[in-house]
Amino acid sequence: MNRRKSLFVAMLCIANGAMAQSVEDGLKDLYYGKYQTAKQNLEKAIAAKPTDDRAYYYLGIAELGLENKDAAAAAFSKGLTAVPNSPLLTAGLGRIDLLNGKTAEAKQKFDAASTATEGREGDVARAIADANSEVAGGDRGFALSIMEKLLNNEGRKKKQMYTATAADYIELGDAYRYLGGENGGKAISTYEKALEVDPNNAEAVMKQGLVNYNAKLLKQAVEDWAKATNMDANYGPAYFELYQFYVTQRKEQFSLPHAAQYLQKYVDVSDPSDKAKNEYYLAALAFLQKNYDDAIAKAKAQMPTATDLYKNKLTLLMADANLWKGDSLTAKAIMDERVKTVGDDKLEINDLKLLSAIYGKLKDSDSATMAGYQGMAGNYLERYAEADTVKDAEKMRNVAEAFKEMRNYAKAAKWYGKALEFKDNTGAVSDHFYKGFYEYYAGDYAASDSSWTAFTAKYPEQVTGFYWHGMANAALDQLAKDGRAKAPFEKYVSLVKPEDEAKNKRFLTNAYTYLMLYYYNLDDKTNMQPYMDKLLAFDPNNDTVRQVKENLESTNKSAAGTAKPAASKGTK
Repeated sequence: MNRRKSLFVAMLCIANGAMAQSVEDGLKDLYYGKYQTAKQNLEKAIAAKPTDDRAYYYLGIAELGLENKDAAAAAFSKGLTAVPNSPLLTAGLGRIDLLNGKTAEAKQKFDAASTATEGREGDVARAIADANSEVAGGDRGFALSIMEKLLNNEGRKKKQMYTATAADYIELGDAYRYLGGENGGKAISTYEKALEVDPNNAEAVMKQGLVNYNAKLLKQAVEDWAKATNMDANYGPAYFELYQFYVTQRKEQFSLPHAAQYLQKYVDVSDPSDKAKNEYYLAALAFLQKNYDDAIAKAKAQMPTATDLYKNKLTLLMADANLWKGDSLTAKAIMDERVKTVGDDKLEINDLKLLSAIYGKLKDSDSATMAGYQGMAGNYLERYAEADTVKDAEKMRNVAEAFKEMRNYAKAAKWYGKALEFKDNTGAVSDHFYKGFYEYYAGDYAASDSSWTAFTAKYPEQVTGFYWHGMANAALDQLAKDGRAKAPFEKYVSLVKPEDEAKNKRFLTNAYTYLMLYYYNLDDKTNMQPYMDKLLAFDPNNDTVRQVKENLESTNKSAAGTAKPAASKGTK
């Protein structure tokens, strides 16, 4: 072989090695969440070897990471043209079907891919399982069965034995995690198996944190995510989870300083080639640091070159920054333009949430205009709550509290009721209480009566529940003639300790007044007098007692005046 030919062969070997490495580079970038760089490396891999279905598939996954669904579908389809009948790419198109809500078509493609590989090809099994776990509408049980089949070597010949990778165990753990409930422990154990295969796998630890977060073990979740960053200081997804944790507006989580801290760390290790995302997060970081003018300036600077995806994000950021700096009118103008551009029926969940907050902050001296603002705030808030697919008791409670701030008590009661529908609701007592409370203030006394009947039966130790049960019934029996509030008020009065009477004066006054009037209507002075005395002890000039006394005196005088005179004795 001459020198020139041997050099050419050597270059081919180098090229082939570079191509193979490019696919693995792409996978490594996907692991770190560097989707733009992954896309570039995988495109190089395809250019070097146009028949590598793995390169096309993971290119599609990179595009999905960049939120380019159409580009992902194109990558899968182009791959199938180059590699007809590829089970891996068939599974990729099944994922697109799921994203488009075509569950039957997706299932058909997943079944075909699994059958073609007899369930023994790792990339294909993970592709099917991942789609069914991650995408709304996927079959989580099917995802679990696919991974179990892949890893089950029972009955296989030696050459057919499958050697599990860390990625396989992580995917199996994901299947358990998405199934939820008692499967959380199985997910944790499976992620541990991934760590036995690859002790430095930060993804496995990060996902243990997700399990703990779903189980409301917040401290453990934060510790897991911090552990993942300590294992691999370049593992951006763990920093992002910490950022997401602290930016979530829940009492035990929300911390703008912590959110800013972890977003900065995420930006520091994020994909350098993904300029659009990085610039957006730098603007978001300024927002979190309360540098609202800087955030607005950064967002405006990016708008001319931003894609539609980032224009949407930047618009929301500018509107939110203006709202936080106290300029709700400018925030409204920005979002009004967005509504006009995309259409009210095409608004996304974050649009609805922000619009509700903006209209809730607007003030106007004109009562009709103000009522319109409040109506818009309530409309957007309810649409946001209905559109949010991730529901839990706390989210429902937050919606209820927002309606409470708007003084829309009927809606507040409704959403406290929705919070009660969750079995794992640790705040069920207060949610039940406020449901009945705001039904009362909304004037829905029958519903309030029903809520308090259930509340007092379930929580008899909650003394004020009997008071509000009495108030709901008193509202239904305002003349105190039917005695609807008698039993709950008597129960409430009996439970208030003598030493607590002073601080419960207002509640006791209402209960005593109803009971006094009830017995007054019955003309039962014996049972009426103790309540009259109790009211006078609180307030010697009690107006209702005065009126009752005057009515009694008037009645007594009338009775005396109409009584027949006694017959006089005749004289002899």
